[in-house]
Amino acid sequence: MLTSSSELAEIAQLVRFPSPAPTPQSLAHDGEALWLGSWETERVYGLDPKQGRVFEEVSAPGRPVGSTVIGDELRFVCSENGEGDNRFIRRFVPGHGFKTHESIPCPDDTGSFLAFDGERLWLSQRMLGRVLELDSQSRVVRTIEIGNQILGICWARTRLYLSLWLGKERGGARLAYIEPKDGVTEPVHVAASPFAMISLAADGERFWTNDSRSAQIVAFSLPV
Repeated sequence: MLTSSSELAEIAQLVRFPSPAPTPQSLAHDGEALWLGSWETERVYGLDPKQGRVFEEVSAPGRPVGSTVIGDELRFVCSENGEGDNRFIRRFVPGHGFKTHESIPCPDDTGSFLAFDGERLWLSQRMLGRVLELDSQSRVVRTIEIGNQILGICWARTRLYLSLWLGKERGGARLAYIEPKDGVTEPVHVAASPFAMISLAADGERFWTNDSRSAQIVAFSLPV
């Protein structure tokens, strides 16, 4: 059951700083640094989250759509082949860049955002409004229907948080979660947002997202 936006408090914005590139899209946090992908420049930027300073910049094999951290590496969904918009999951190693010979096609050539639960990778399909649980061979083992556009996902403890877009008439931007390991697959809406939150990341204390229209990176917490 949806909660009207008037009944939900807004996310508590803690920090805002300019993106180093236009159209910030993918975002991940490795415990120390932020990793940002720009849709427009097709590049990935390693950022100091305290100062917003760029310490690494790498060309991506296409447009970086979504990303997540797995140990000392990252995985990216990349939109490749120009107007063909073929979607692949790519391996990225900080300090070394993309392993371009390693690519995994997204299921049905469709995928947007990634999250890692410590064991398995999760992939969202934005326009289809669903998330997929993938096994070690990147095969789909479970599909969870969310029912709205998904603009970002990330794991925080036992919950898979979702940035959702319901449309202006139905509540706009929302933060929600599911707990698929405990069988909770109906999204629980916990906060509204004054802007569409593109990508989600968590650092253990707060969440991070992109306000792409303002070309800013935002740290926030849940409303008290």
